[in-house]
Amino acid sequence: MASQDPAPDPTTRLDLSHLRRDSRTALELAIIELAPSDLIDSLAMVTGLLEALAELPPDSEPAMALGHATADRARVALKQWQAFADRRKRLA
Repeated sequence: MASQDPAPDPTTRLDLSHLRRDSRTALELAIIELAPSDLIDSLAMVTGLLEALAELPPDSEPAMALGHATADRARVALKQWQAFADRRKRLA
């Protein structure tokens, strides 16, 4: 029987770094644009978590436990931000 390699980690350190940068920028813009508070809160939460995770070794238990879920939450928040920003642009 041939052994299969485990699935590649979809959330790499570089992935988290890009998400951290994007979420930080989106948060700043959301505040400036007076986005709904739930969107700002969502962006603030993932930005804070990504900032904290960036300070930990990638193989630490907290980073491994929170990395995937935080990345997923960040992607959702960024999509929500993009949808809000797109609607704002169409109205302008």
